[in-house]
Amino acid sequence: MDYRIRHLPLKRTFDIIFSICALILGSPLFLFIAIVTFLSSGKVFYSHERLGRGGIPFRCYKFRSMYANADKRLKEILEHDLSKREEWEKNFKLKNDPRVTPIGGFLRKTSLDELPQFWNVLKGDLSIVGPRPVVQAELNKYFGIKAYKILSVRPGLTGPWQVSGRSNINCYQQRIKLDEFYIDNQSFLLDLKLIAKTLPAVIMSEGAY
Repeated sequence: MDYRIRHLPLKRTFDIIFSICALILGSPLFLFIAIVTFLSSGKVFYSHERLGRGGIPFRCYKFRSMYANADKRLKEILEHDLSKREEWEKNFKLKNDPRVTPIGGFLRKTSLDELPQFWNVLKGDLSIVGPRPVVQAELNKYFGIKAYKILSVRPGLTGPWQVSGRSNINCYQQRIKLDEFYIDNQSFLLDLKLIAKTLPAVIMSEGAY
């Protein structure tokens, strides 16, 4: 089946309005987190390359939750700790990640580290609701022919994976199925339902690390 890039004007209009409101109303919180983050790690933001709609790469922004030399630490960890390397290769995440600062751990647990991604939404890199944004290595390893389907829409700040236990979903193929379900059933009403489920999921911090 041919999954061409989907253009959804109503969804994009909603994304713009929602992200502008979030950035304006949340600016005091953003400023406070920025100050605390700078004091704990010496930097405020972290960006990582992800794949957007059509496979176009973009820089996905977060409040920095790791120490400044995180990439070097990761390389050393994966070289010397077999269990950590296996966990990383399986999930592209580490549950007890020694690179994360104490403040960063709280930001991750509450998903506050992802607030700068409203800027990505405003820019058009992300949508408020959509599939998880992935890196090239994940796409190559897990998606196969399904990559065209997943990349037919903008990835989301939230989505079915984020409200279904996130990192507690151990099977990567199950994550892909959640994204496929969203694309196959995408509607404005479904987006509103997922947004409504996001806040309780964040408060419960289920699967967040």
